[in-house]
Amino acid sequence: MEELIERLARATIGATFNFYRDGPGAATRQERLLGYLRARRDAPLLLVGAAAGHRGARISGIPFTSERQLTGSGPAEATATIVRRTLVELGLEQETLCWNVVPTHPHLLGRPETNRRPTRAEIDASSLFLRELARGRTVIAVGRIAQAILGDPYVRHPSHGGAADFRAGLLRFAVGGR
Repeated sequence: MEELIERLARATIGATFNFYRDGPGAATRQERLLGYLRARRDAPLLLVGAAAGHRGARISGIPFTSERQLTGSGPAEATATIVRRTLVELGLEQETLCWNVVPTHPHLLGRPETNRRPTRAEIDASSLFLRELARGRTVIAVGRIAQAILGDPYVRHPSHGGAADFRAGLLRFAVGGR
């Protein structure tokens, strides 16, 4: 896992912000991700979103996780809150590793507080990390962007009123398949 974190911290993935290398707290984000990956080393499920968001992993270092969830302060992120709450409710938190097709943060030029769809080049540059983490796991795409890249199975993204469909999708693919 250490080697994956080192490679990720060195990576340049298109025009995305690599928060594991750059910015205040980069070393802390690396340590958090390493601890998370170690804790989920044997997780049979891999839940994959499109890319890290500006209020979630960009600050916390852990996919689908906000700083507020980790420390009780800092920004909250709606998707992270829904994903983590649902995983706990379904008894899947420890059995699920969360990741993103693009593990760094794509944003509009000069506007780090935004999120944008990752480019094909950014997706391609990130594929080795995803393939490495997907080995031996059931991979479930979260949202249409991730589905377009990974294919099925797919669950609806929980944002913009999709929480109930996200939960139902996890029940169908993850819980039903255990």
